[in-house]
Amino acid sequence: MTSFQSTLEDEAGIAEELAESQQAISIAEFFEKNKHMLGFDSGARGLVTAVKEAVDNALDAAEEAGILPDIYVEIEEAGDYYRLIVEDNGPGLTKETLPKVFGKLLYGSRFHAREQSRGQQGIGISAAVLYAQLTSGKPAKITSRTQGASEAEYFELIVDTDENEPEISVEETTTWDRPHGTRIVLEMEANMRARSQLHDYIKHTAVVNPHARLELREPQEHFKFERATDQLPEETEEIRPHPHGVELGTVMKMLSATDSQTVSGFLQEEFTRVGKKSAESIIDEFRDRHYGREMRWRPPASHEEIDLHAAITDATVNKGADATDAFADAIVDAVDDRDRIAHHELLAVVDSAADDVESEHGTTFGDTVRENAVDVVWRALIDAPEADEPADGDEAVDFDEDDVDAETRLVADLYALADDATSTRKDDEVIHAFAERLAAKFEDEYETGDEDELARHRLTHKQLRSFVDRAADLTEEYDDVSFGDTARENVLEAVWGVMATVPDDPPLVREFKGDRDAASNLVDGMRETDIMAPPTRCLAPITEELISAGLEKEFEADFYSSATRDAEVHGGDPFIVEAGIAYGGDLPAEGSADVMRFANRVPLVYQRGACATTDVVKSIGWRNYGLDQPGGSGLPNGPAVIMVHVASTNVPFTSESKDAVANVPEIEDEIELAIREAARELKSYLNKRRSMQQRRKKQNVLGKILPEMATKVAEVTGRDEPDIDDAIARIMNNVLVERSLEENGTSQAVTVTVENNSNTSESLEITDIVSAEPTSLPDDATVVEMDGEWFVKWEPDVSSGDDAALEYEVADDAVFDLDVKGVETEKLTVTDQ
Repeated sequence: MTSFQSTLEDEAGIAEELAESQQAISIAEFFEKNKHMLGFDSGARGLVTAVKEAVDNALDAAEEAGILPDIYVEIEEAGDYYRLIVEDNGPGLTKETLPKVFGKLLYGSRFHAREQSRGQQGIGISAAVLYAQLTSGKPAKITSRTQGASEAEYFELIVDTDENEPEISVEETTTWDRPHGTRIVLEMEANMRARSQLHDYIKHTAVVNPHARLELREPQEHFKFERATDQLPEETEEIRPHPHGVELGTVMKMLSATDSQTVSGFLQEEFTRVGKKSAESIIDEFRDRHYGREMRWRPPASHEEIDLHAAITDATVNKGADATDAFADAIVDAVDDRDRIAHHELLAVVDSAADDVESEHGTTFGDTVRENAVDVVWRALIDAPEADEPADGDEAVDFDEDDVDAETRLVADLYALADDATSTRKDDEVIHAFAERLAAKFEDEYETGDEDELARHRLTHKQLRSFVDRAADLTEEYDDVSFGDTARENVLEAVWGVMATVPDDPPLVREFKGDRDAASNLVDGMRETDIMAPPTRCLAPITEELISAGLEKEFEADFYSSATRDAEVHGGDPFIVEAGIAYGGDLPAEGSADVMRFANRVPLVYQRGACATTDVVKSIGWRNYGLDQPGGSGLPNGPAVIMVHVASTNVPFTSESKDAVANVPEIEDEIELAIREAARELKSYLNKRRSMQQRRKKQNVLGKILPEMATKVAEVTGRDEPDIDDAIARIMNNVLVERSLEENGTSQAVTVTVENNSNTSESLEITDIVSAEPTSLPDDATVVEMDGEWFVKWEPDVSSGDDAALEYEVADDAVFDLDVKGVETEKLTVTDQ
């Protein structure tokens, strides 16, 4: 059988022929054939998506102009199609920009801006125009009037998908009763099967945009959502990317585009929260990865061990005795003052000593003399004379880190570090053998020559790890002991911890271009450096107060809680997660709790199962917070609404339709923390409610038993029945509020007594409503007359076990009504004579 490959050989120019068939397509043409990617995959969903894109644009435009949004949405049947009308009171669009905003995909002002906004790519509303023209063949009709303009601009246009440009069929001025705003009319093939999602979108938009007034009129229903506040979201400001989480490719692109010459300048000018100090910290982290660190060794413990002065003097020739002694003394004193010293630190010590002696004695200490001094001191730090082998029959000398006659100083130093870092179960001989093998790796590198960086014991973390692993492997092989991962890691970090960051200057920015390894080391250094969280001025979170206000406006519930987290970073972009919970009241008691998902104040009504928010809600153990959760996982059951809002300069969606937040670990962690923060308040509320229910049940039982007991006691003793209210209050540890009256001629003295039998202090708001004007009121009470009634207001603070009294006088025919607030009903006993 003839192979396909063989047929290609017979056809000259096949590559050229295939090449001729290759062609570029516009973004509009691509989405013309892939409209499902933008959320226009059916008539039902297409209508909801078109509403969403138009309303999102209207909200963004109004807020940017500092205008409280008034948005009107109307859907009506138009023959075989549906007509969508969206009208706003925003600032309007100019004649020049309007056609491109509605007729060109990927046209907008926010794609490169690092600040929160609902729209980002400039696709949404132009995609709705594209969908309408594809399904109905009719152009979009747009009217827009800018503030101060005498007339409005009117356009009819479609998207030219071949060129991704607006194709205008009508362009004229017109009158419009709105002083400013935009109106778009689209006719499209659609249906109302997704009415519930449409209603959810509008209602949820009202919840997280309490400053907006929304109205929806559709063939079957009409909704109005009034604003709950006149407070616009905080105005956002564009920021630069944050160093934490920025990707390698992005940094390489930024390095190629920057005007900065130095890495420090690049970091400070291109990233937020990076000042001079932070830039130097990042550069130090870069040095560790790019150049490695240098090992810092302990100086000789005594001059009897090694005579550094003599060694330096011997290495310094023809400089005169006084100058040579001064040079040696300065080096020895500086070395002795240090606990450890690295090669580059020794270089600085020698250079400083030479410069000082030159200034004082007028003797020049050139490069050769300085290099000789560095060499003899460095060798003294890591070498020591070997001990004589023990004679036959003599006992071997036990190893001691201070016994430098028995071992090299390098081995002794590494032994001390390894011994401190490893388990006490490892005996000295094992640690000693490991230290010898690790020291041998350092010595091997030292013998490679002064020109080699490793000759100065300069190692990267990766190289040091290989040294430690090799020494550990040999110890396991020859000493038949285990040297596991934990021991290796502990030794690695102990040695790395005493090594010193080198002072080498980082490459210039132009040297990073094309050097992927250097750029990668810079990115790693940025991620490891502790940098202040990004500024939140680029974000406009809803805030806890307005989340609760939005929930209260749209849901009749018994309890509301909310939480707003601090800003975090993902991919160089800051984000804030907020959560809110409504519980009880008129919310449906059966079925799963309602989960509302938002991104940059936009409701996400589709792809709930593919969203990180849903995954996190399901993963939380809701039983711990008082909600029923069959099986211990999944959505909780009960009368609850759980809302989560992710605000970011770049929300990571799962697709272009922006229906679900991607499973990014950093965002998922913050979603969980925000939900748990709000849920803790719910737990406290439910625990308290259960406690009050038990208290009420106990009080009801007492209310049945005590009257019977009082009657029996009265029968037995022949006395009047006792007042059981006081008894119930004391048994239940309640706050007792009672009024007593005492006749005084034509008036009566009124005493309202508060007796606090609870174990906490209580602050009460007591209002005694009287039908006649009260007199002789104390200073801590006030009275207000309204419609022939007098409201005596008193707000006592009563400590546990204490009581307080309000006394005043009133006509003897007065009628009273006592109202008490500030204490739960279940903890209150009121007696009104």
